[in-house]
Amino acid sequence: MEVWEKVLVSQEFLEEDIHSEPGCIACHGGQSETLNKDEAHDGLVAKVSASPDEPCGSCHVGVVEQVRDSQHRMQHGYQEVLKDRGADFTIPEMATAYTTHCTSCHADCGDCHISRPSALDGGLISGHKVKRVANVNLTCGGCHGARIADEYKGKHEGIPASAHWKQAGMPCTKCHTMDEYHNISHGTRYEGAPKPSCTQAGCHENIEPGDGNLQHAIHNNTVSCQVCHAAGEYKSCYNCHTGRDEQDIPYFTTDESEMTFKIGHNPIQSEDRPWDWVLVRHVPATSEIFDFYGEGLLPEFDEVPTWKYTTPHNMQRITPQNESCNNCHGQDDLFLMESDVIDEELQANRDVIVTDIPAARTEVSE
Repeated sequence: MEVWEKVLVSQEFLEEDIHSEPGCIACHGGQSETLNKDEAHDGLVAKVSASPDEPCGSCHVGVVEQVRDSQHRMQHGYQEVLKDRGADFTIPEMATAYTTHCTSCHADCGDCHISRPSALDGGLISGHKVKRVANVNLTCGGCHGARIADEYKGKHEGIPASAHWKQAGMPCTKCHTMDEYHNISHGTRYEGAPKPSCTQAGCHENIEPGDGNLQHAIHNNTVSCQVCHAAGEYKSCYNCHTGRDEQDIPYFTTDESEMTFKIGHNPIQSEDRPWDWVLVRHVPATSEIFDFYGEGLLPEFDEVPTWKYTTPHNMQRITPQNESCNNCHGQDDLFLMESDVIDEELQANRDVIVTDIPAARTEVSE
């Protein structure tokens, strides 16, 4: 965005939005007794929702109590995975690496309801008007765009959009509830029952072994829905490197992403996710990711796979792999084999790699 687009306050906000009534200083601070720009901006806080209790919490008490410790704001999932890889946040080098690079992606109230996220350089999305329901294209899609939004809307060449978008035009908020956005889970987003779930109330709740579909009967609780219903390849990313340049500006770089479709063993199998077979994608993580700040900061890197459980959003009823049994059975290229994994990551992915793929069927039942 151009600078003027980022800071523009619209007349609509001033005249119609209840949030304008207290005046700018009430939330942002500054001085009103002067016409000198520098003096007026003394004590100015540009992003007031970075500490949401005072500006937002004075009115939205219950919501802020929830959001204060939410996944979007605190990134508990990042912390948990790094701890599983051996990160010790009491080590100054590890704490510096984390706060310099990882926390830049967190989202406060204003990142969704007023502005584009700070991680995307900010910018008011509606002239500062506070939107009760966030703009899913500029907020959800802004942060989750390269993978989720592009898959969902069919932005990858040759791969159709999800039926939920192409046929039904469903926004993110149709499936993902406010409780999910504001949740206070202290683990990763994969703890507990899947939210949303394909078979949740109001969706495909009648999909079950006795629904008359032979494939549902055969694969129930052994194959996740996405394995059969993802419309095609989805993006995998590799080798994130972090550091500071000659001007001490933090940066991260990644190798070029690839489109992949890989079925692997379920690395987080549980009662809530009982499937033996799930789709997996590579994440941009290496054991040297924080070496700029200190070597060996992730001493147990191999405890977490780099090919992780994933739920692509490019869902269709009929897909190449479910048109017939042998479009999946016996197809080596669809499964994550040892040859797909670099030597340095074989140990990390020991529970995901497939050694024996389901054999091709000699008789295919329709």
